[in-house]
This record gives sequence, structure tokens and C-alpha cells, in this order.
Amino acid sequence: MPAVVSPEDLTAPRPWKFWVGTAGGVLLAVVLLVAAWSKAIDPQAFARQIHQDSLDFLIPAAAVALIGLAIETAIGAALLCGLRRLWVLVPAAALVAFFLLLTGHTYWLAAHGQLPADASCGCFGNLLQRSPAQAFWQDTLLLVPSLLLAFVGRPHRRGLPRWRLLFAAIATLAGVVLAWSAPSLPLDNLATRLRPGVSAADLCVGGSGAGARVCLSDLVPELQTGRHVMVIANLADPGFGPRVAALNSYAERGEPLIVVTAASLDEQSAFTWKWGPRFPIKEAPGALLGMMYRSLPRSFEVDNGRVTKTWSGLPPGVHESAGTTS
Repeated sequence: MPAVVSPEDLTAPRPWKFWVGTAGGVLLAVVLLVAAWSKAIDPQAFARQIHQDSLDFLIPAAAVALIGLAIETAIGAALLCGLRRLWVLVPAAALVAFFLLLTGHTYWLAAHGQLPADASCGCFGNLLQRSPAQAFWQDTLLLVPSLLLAFVGRPHRRGLPRWRLLFAAIATLAGVVLAWSAPSLPLDNLATRLRPGVSAADLCVGGSGAGARVCLSDLVPELQTGRHVMVIANLADPGFGPRVAALNSYAERGEPLIVVTAASLDEQSAFTWKWGPRFPIKEAPGALLGMMYRSLPRSFEVDNGRVTKTWSGLPPGVHESAGTTS
């Protein structure tokens, strides 16, 4: 027979353990939801990470990405509205263990020379650029204490909390819809670290040691003075080469155009022989460029070392000179 809850029980002050556990659950919820948001606005990068970690052995990486985002959002939303039942906390613990297993494995590979020590870990998408060591220890300190605290002072109630479950379901659906539609939405400035107002000297990867940190301003020092139009491009993309004629015309009109790419010098040489670009091409590490775009090409304007405009695709003037639209 269900226990009868009296009005006095409902209005009685909560014990301190309840508030400690609630704070832990809310902290864990915020971390999970921020991580889910950062990946939902750039699901293609998340899918690439899943493929890189070989987690798409049963279904395509894009499907794994949507399922993972749904689980992460559902658990985060449930914790945010105070649901600390075991059927929420046990999956939350499994999710935290899975995250730490992944970041720990990446950390181990980097520590044993199988990955660069300053390789980026995209657990929070492009919102936070972290090395494998930083990702493991930061995730451990953020997730484990908050998870343990969430078990403290759990209220023992029966029945289904319908309204809170409805909130979690709506939040999960919204997260999946966002991730599904994000590639076609103008979210580049949110999803990447390249946005108006950022300094070229702040677009960096690597550690803090001498020679370990690489910044866009170091690779393209001319950005520090004057106005420049930059295009991030994949020279191996079959669709980029045919647009070189339009880019040449754009540069010949006096626009200070620079193309930056992760292609090697040999690849740049082959591209130059085939397409004849009449603008400078600069090489940059893939990790640096990867945090600046969702899809290529992506363009931006720099004025005296600071980004002033960004465009998805080529700059508008290139489209006009080519007589096409993107």
C-alpha cells in the first residue's frame, strides 16, 4: 500500500544533504548540457570524432552522434529539474564512466607517443580547445565529484514525476532537432572559435612551452597590419580548384586575398601547377584550422590583426566575379 504523504511532510524544511545532492546534480546537468550544446551545433565534427574513436562499428557515425546527443541531453535535463532517481543516476554514472574511458584512452595514447601531446580533444566541440591530458583531468574533476554528490540526500518518492519527465523529453527532442538541422543553419560564429572581434593572435593550438604554441598571427604575420581577406580551403576538394579563376579575378581587383590550408608543400605545388593561383597560399596545422570552420571553404576578413567579418563559403565578391551563387 503506498505511503501517505501529509501536508506537513511537503512543507517541512529539507535536510542539508538534500541541498548538497541537488547542487551536485545541477552541476553535473550543466556540464552535460553545455557539452551536448557544443556538439549539437557542429554535429559533423562530433561524427568525425566518433569515427576517429571507432565507435561507429554497428551504425553510421552520424546516427551514433544523434543517439549520443539524445542520451546526454536527456540525462542532463532530468538532473537539471531535480530528478535524482536511480534510473537517472545509474545511466548518468555509466555516461560519466564512458566519457572518462574515452578521454583516458586518448590521454594514454598521447602519453605513449601514439598521438601528439598537444592534440586537441573535442569533448566540448570548438567551445573549448584542450589537450588530451587537460581533457582527462578536467573531466575527472568536473564530472566525478558532482556525480558522487548527486547521490547524497536523494528524496525517496514513489510514482512518476510526469511534468519533469515531459520537460526532459521536450529538451531531448529539441536537442536532436537542433543537431539534425544545424549544418544548414548560420551557426558558424557560435560553433567555431573564428568570429568577429577575435584576434588572430588568439587563434592558437598547442601547449604553452616555447615553440609548442602555434597561432594564426605567427603563420600569417602580415595579418597584424592592414586589411586582408582570408579563405580556409581544402586544396584536395574537387570543387575548389575550378573556383581559382574567380579567386584570381578577385585578387586582381586589388583585394588582399590569402588562402590558408592544411595541405603540405608538395600538395600545394601540385595544386599550383594544375590551377595556377595568383594569390599566396599559406600552410597551417589541421588542428588550428579545424577549430575555425564547420565546412569548407570558409572566409573571413582581418583588419589590423582582428577579425571583422566572416562568411560561409567564399567572400561575396568572389561569387559576383564568378557569376554564380553559393
